[in-house]
Amino acid sequence: MKLRAHSLIAVAALAGLSACAKNGDLVIDQGVGITAVLSLCPAVGIPDYTGDVTTFRDPADTTTASLDVSASMTTLRSTCNDTGDKVYSEASFTVNARRTDTRGARTVALPYFVTVTRGGNAVISKRIGTVTLTFADGQDRATATAKAGSFVNRADAALPEDIRQKITRKRRAGDEEAALDPLADPEVKAAIARTRFEMLVGFQLTEEQLKYNVTR
Repeated sequence: MKLRAHSLIAVAALAGLSACAKNGDLVIDQGVGITAVLSLCPAVGIPDYTGDVTTFRDPADTTTASLDVSASMTTLRSTCNDTGDKVYSEASFTVNARRTDTRGARTVALPYFVTVTRGGNAVISKRIGTVTLTFADGQDRATATAKAGSFVNRADAALPEDIRQKITRKRRAGDEEAALDPLADPEVKAAIARTRFEMLVGFQLTEEQLKYNVTR
């Protein structure tokens, strides 16, 4: 089966539930020791197979003898401002790289993407950035940091009021609905899916680089 980057992004979309609530979040507590938080802020993550990139001196030779530069994304952190009509999220990350030939100073530019998805598979936007690493003469390692940001319409990320009421409505013991999980209601599940956004960050890989990551 032929693998493509956009299909991996769809598969790797992260769940948008968070363990910590903040002002403005909708908290669902059914009294059984489980609390779910539905946030306006998108989940942030690195899709499978896109957090590493490897280049070769001879693109046709992917053996260790031909290896040129390898790099990995680490320390992904995110911040979010959901106070306005546009919810702004920003992710910062570190790239650690290593080269095999340490002769001379060298600068390497690696492209990365930031993609916003909705409902787990619909791509809302995608932008390409570049992180630049500088190797000193005689050094085989280099580190750089970069940032990626995105906007989501607040209205699109918020649950409709009727759905919010269905989720948070108080249920009395003995009521027929008391034992039912409102999050299992198909209408509620569909509404939550529509408001679920993810901001995904990874290296912008060629098909050959992606295949190498998947099969190595």
